[in-house]
Amino acid sequence: MEPKSHWEEVYSTKSSETVSWYQPHATLSLEMIRAVANEKSARIVDVGGGASSLVDDLLAHGMRKVGVLDISGAALAVARQRLGKQAAGVHWMEGDITTFPLEKASIDIWHDRAVFHFLTDMADRAAYVAQVRHAVRPGGHVIVAAFGPDGPLECSGLPVVRCAPDALHAQFGGAFELLEHIQEDHHTPSGLVQHFVYCHCVMH
Repeated sequence: MEPKSHWEEVYSTKSSETVSWYQPHATLSLEMIRAVANEKSARIVDVGGGASSLVDDLLAHGMRKVGVLDISGAALAVARQRLGKQAAGVHWMEGDITTFPLEKASIDIWHDRAVFHFLTDMADRAAYVAQVRHAVRPGGHVIVAAFGPDGPLECSGLPVVRCAPDALHAQFGGAFELLEHIQEDHHTPSGLVQHFVYCHCVMH
């Protein structure tokens, strides 16, 4: 099954609050973004944000230029319906992050807690990094989370890449200055614990 078909089926057949990656609030992501969003007009994109509540909390904290990019239209529809009238203030983008036409140097803060560890093919990871380099302005922040060395071997029935902190940063290369690594134990709705590694860089 193609990735888009897979994710459309997931979000069409399951409640967004029962999937393993669900968080009532993406607290760590929100804190990391707010720490570097010096202005409410910072241009933020949540890659693979889908039905995540992060966009709700960013809007609640006054962020005015938030975009959500996801391969699944069904996932985006969940978030748009939840936000109601507020959804009109969000830039919704449906497509594959490795090929989606992003504007050059158009992003101040790139956030991803959902996509990178699904890119098991080296060429796809290279395409992803090329997108980051193209879309994030010089001096912009890149926050990417992936399953850590003790994380699961698969998620939603798909294989994933697990990354040690240094290995995750190494995927992006010398153009990205590492500011911090943060580790998080995510408690799934079913009671399992998944280990995540967050890599926070500035792009030169």
